[in-house]
Amino acid sequence: MGEAIRIIGIDPGLRRTGWGIIDSVGNSLRFIASGTVRSDEKESLATRLCQLHDGLAEVLHQAMPHEAAVEQTFVNKDATATLKLGQARGIAMLVPARAGLVVAEYAPNAVKKAVIGVGHGEKKQIHMMVKVLMPKAIFDTDDAADALAIAICHAHHRPSATYRMAALA
Repeated sequence: MGEAIRIIGIDPGLRRTGWGIIDSVGNSLRFIASGTVRSDEKESLATRLCQLHDGLAEVLHQAMPHEAAVEQTFVNKDATATLKLGQARGIAMLVPARAGLVVAEYAPNAVKKAVIGVGHGEKKQIHMMVKVLMPKAIFDTDDAADALAIAICHAHHRPSATYRMAALA
């Protein structure tokens, strides 16, 4: 059956960055933990990015995942909001990369397809399927539930040839 692969899924956001950790053994998934790293909206952008960095670094230090997956950013109509989200996403990719993990990226539609079977769906459907796939899963925010969905998506896609090639690079 093999060894457990611990995966952290990260749903980047400047206010709230969700994280979810699962173990993948063969075709089975096991919930480990989830949560949300928050930044203080009253602080400067640089300080908020540091808060996200430090919070995620602590999660990685505690959980010791083997692999990471981050949701790709979608483009908003508001260019400023998109840029800020991109900076938060940079932190979400930097922290696991600095910890020596290969970081996979998944489009929001790919995450939805992996979890609910179709590329378009509502958050309620995603959260419901996360609970079906991992009945013991608990999450404090939508961001944490989305992060678990990203981790599940990665668990389903990690055996692909594309991921294996990326891991060798």
